[in-house]
Amino acid sequence: MRYLILFAFLATPVLADPPTIENIAASRSGDTWRFDVTIRHPDTGWDDYADGWRVLDLDGNELGMRVLHHPHVDEQPFTRSLGGVVIPAGTTQVQIQARDNVGGWSDDTTIFDLN
Repeated sequence: MRYLILFAFLATPVLADPPTIENIAASRSGDTWRFDVTIRHPDTGWDDYADGWRVLDLDGNELGMRVLHHPHVDEQPFTRSLGGVVIPAGTTQVQIQARDNVGGWSDDTTIFDLN
């Protein structure tokens, strides 16, 4: 029985802290929007880092996604931008959601007012 408990413990994945969104700025240019999102995550290197964020409407439909191609171990928090995001007419709020390469998409989103 003791070995079974040890095996179950070793087989359980260790989840790190999810990325958190610290700031969002957005600007409109014609028919598209640019989002500047500041994220904090305890990146440890290639094995665990924040690897993206996305803009969603309030129904959860993805409007744009920014892929982060490398860890930001020594740059916390960090800000990255995404332009060319088309927001449907009449939309006054969007959600921003971050992810990391270990835990996937964060359960939390941050609501942002477009006004």
